[in-house]
Amino acid sequence: MRKLVVKLDLHDDRDRSKAMRVVSGFGGIGSLNMDTKDNKLTVSGEFDPVKVVNKLRKSWHTDIVSVGPAKEEGGKKDEGKKDEGKKDEDQVANLVKAYQAYYSRPLTHHYVPYEETPNCVIC
Repeated sequence: MRKLVVKLDLHDDRDRSKAMRVVSGFGGIGSLNMDTKDNKLTVSGEFDPVKVVNKLRKSWHTDIVSVGPAKEEGGKKDEGKKDEGKKDEDQVANLVKAYQAYYSRPLTHHYVPYEETPNCVIC
């Protein structure tokens, strides 16, 4: 189970419902929750967070708040949970770095051709 929290730049209820509809179309989505006050969308389930964020970014400005495993409600207490938390944070940091490296913004270069005969009248 994964949990993804993203902050969206939504303006009205129509955008909110459209964002929920777009995300719910993915396979493996367990639950969706929209915090209308902060415009945060929480998605949990077995899904690919990169695909979800890419789809949302096609229509709205999207900031990733957190990506990680969903908390299980089994109530199991382990002494090694602190170590797991550190591993999870490292894993999330690696995911974010990989995402930014893979989807970096392209550099644009403009080429202006040089004219050899600027005094030509019949060009």
